Amino acid sequence: MKEDEEYVMDPAHLAEVEAAERIKQEAADAAADPATQGEWIRQSNLIYSGLAAAGLVMVQPFLTESSLDLSATICVVAFAVSIPLLAALLVLNRQEEFRRRPSRSLAVSAAKAIAEGSAFTGIAAGFWHISPIAGITFLVAGCVAVGVHSSGYVHLEYDSKFRSRFRPRKPH
Repeated sequence: MKEDEEYVMDPAHLAEVEAAERIKQEAADAAADPATQGEWIRQSNLIYSGLAAAGLVMVQPFLTESSLDLSATICVVAFAVSIPLLAALLVLNRQEEFRRRPSRSLAVSAAKAIAEGSAFTGIAAGFWHISPIAGITFLVAGCVAVGVHSSGYVHLEYDSKFRSRFRPRKPH
């Protein structure tokens, strides 16, 4: 292509680009919706509470042990990281509910990822300590659960009219 030639986008491609931009804007609008934000905060409360409770239950048997094997040590250390972060996130969620908007802090986003990741690691290590088969099963089931949640979320949030935008259009 010569420098002085102007690139003209194929009309079908242009329509796809416009549809993608429209979808991106709709997603941004949905994320800014106070009702959606409130639901995300409620779901976060459920997640953080459940993970913290799981951590407290899983660490309890190791409190009286004089020495721990590798999987038990990983479990305890992972929950030593996640439990305080989860508690802080729960308290922050109360403030977010009060202000009716989520925090946009980078530190909060990092804390969420670290807390959830270390809790998942702690649960997996705890199951691994009981039985390696149980640990592997938990890891596989966790991955399947993410897929199930994602699929259900997409089907709940995006109706057939929305999904029809992704189907290839027949040429006229």
